[in-house]
Order: sequence, then C-alpha cells, then structure tokens
Amino acid sequence: MPPVPAQKTTAGPTIVEPAPVPLAPPFRADGDAVGLGYHGVMAELLLVRHAQAAFGTDDYDRLTDLGHQQARWLGEYFCERDIHFDRVVIGSLRRHRETLEGIAAGGTKVSTARQDSRLDEYDPDRLVSAHLAALRNDRAGVPDADPAAGPATRKAHFRLLRDALTAWTLGRLDASHHRPFREFQEAAYAAFEESRSSRPDPVDRVLVVSSGGPISSIVAHHLEMPPASFVALNLQVRNSGFCEFRYSARSAQLISFNNVPHLDTLQRRQYVTFS
Repeated sequence: MPPVPAQKTTAGPTIVEPAPVPLAPPFRADGDAVGLGYHGVMAELLLVRHAQAAFGTDDYDRLTDLGHQQARWLGEYFCERDIHFDRVVIGSLRRHRETLEGIAAGGTKVSTARQDSRLDEYDPDRLVSAHLAALRNDRAGVPDADPAAGPATRKAHFRLLRDALTAWTLGRLDASHHRPFREFQEAAYAAFEESRSSRPDPVDRVLVVSSGGPISSIVAHHLEMPPASFVALNLQVRNSGFCEFRYSARSAQLISFNNVPHLDTLQRRQYVTFS
C-alpha cells in the first residue's frame, strides 16, 4: 500500500498581545481621585434591603422561609466573588439582623455589626392612619365610601400606602402621627454618611443592611431628587436587592440600584419579591 501523503496545513494568523497600558484614575479639578478609597484603592459600600419579611401576618418583623433563602443566596453570591466586608452596619430591626445572619450563612465574611436605628423603616401603619384621618376630615358629612374601612386586597393596600407616602413627603399629614419626612430622610442619610466615614478606622468595603424606606430616601437625597420621587423608588425596592456606591474620603457615587444578581436565573426569578 503506498504511503498516505501528509495533509497540508495552513499556519494561522500570528496574534501579538498588546502591552497593558496603565490606567490613571480620573481626577477632579481639586486633585482628588474620584472613586478612590482611603487606602488608595476604590472603596465600596453596598446598601442591602432586608430579605422577604412576613407581610400580612401578626409579626411582619421576621423573615419568611423564602426570605432566609434569599439572604443565603446573596451571601453565596458575595462569597463566590470573594466579596467580604470590613465594616457592617444594620438597622435595629429583627429582619435586618436575620438578613445579615443569612448572608453570613452563605459564606460571606462579615465583621461585627454595629446597629443604627436611623436605618429602621418608617411606620406604615401610622402613616396610613394619618392619611385616613385626613381623608375623613376632607370628606366630613359624606356618608358613603368610608376610607377607615381600609384596603380589602394586597393591591389596594399598596395603593393606599402609596397615597399615604406621597402625602407624607409633601408635608400634608399630621406630624403627631409620624415624624416629618425630611427629618426621616436626613437621619437615614446621616447614618449612610457615617457608615462610610474613615473613623474610627478606614475600610475598603462596607455592608449596610436596612429597609426600603431608608434606602430609597438615601438614594433620592444623594441624587438630589424631589421628595415625591422617593415614593416611586420605595415601591420598587426588591427584597435582598442592593445598591452599590463607590466612594472616596470626599464624595460618593451611586453605581447601581436595586440589584438582585443572586436571583437572576431561570430557576430563581420566581423568587423576586417586594415585601
């Protein structure tokens, strides 16, 4: 049998990798490096809303079984990307603490948490009661459509809450029922500012666990949005979702809002919740 001739081969193109170009950080006119932390590297702050709480039960301030799972999934997401936290600040509510415990159970390394009640949620029952009282006064003498009957469905509840929040941000509710919105917002933003402070020690990554109200008010304040914009943000904040800030000693920039990458799979999308 004659020998089989060798097949011709064609050499592929030669690829030359370009030399890496060092990237200089952006600088403001005053010489401060934008987005650089206290150690000369970019510092991050993640602002996390608590996982799903027990809405519609006699004790809202606790996580559901799904809420515990959402928190663990978030912790696994951070751990898989080697995202760990040098400083942790949480509100004083049970659902904040349980969310942090779930994140840690997912493998994320967290430092000892400091509690700050300025990160606690507004009182929705008080706001709705104040709003209903205002409606009763407006409809004095009208015998039908008593607003005190309250919402009959979940959808009706959130419609009523939206109206109450709007009235609150516009200063139309009796202040004896709930502290003014501006006071609530300024307190939440002050807690946010302190959480990224260089005192007592500078850190490179901060975790803050709070609720939808403080988170929305912080974002609206930071972006200099009108108070009413807070309502639209508040009703869209997802359970266990997080906002990403990057900051320097002088300023902070919002990078992203309301992220749930740990739930962004075909199997988990059904577990995105808002309560």
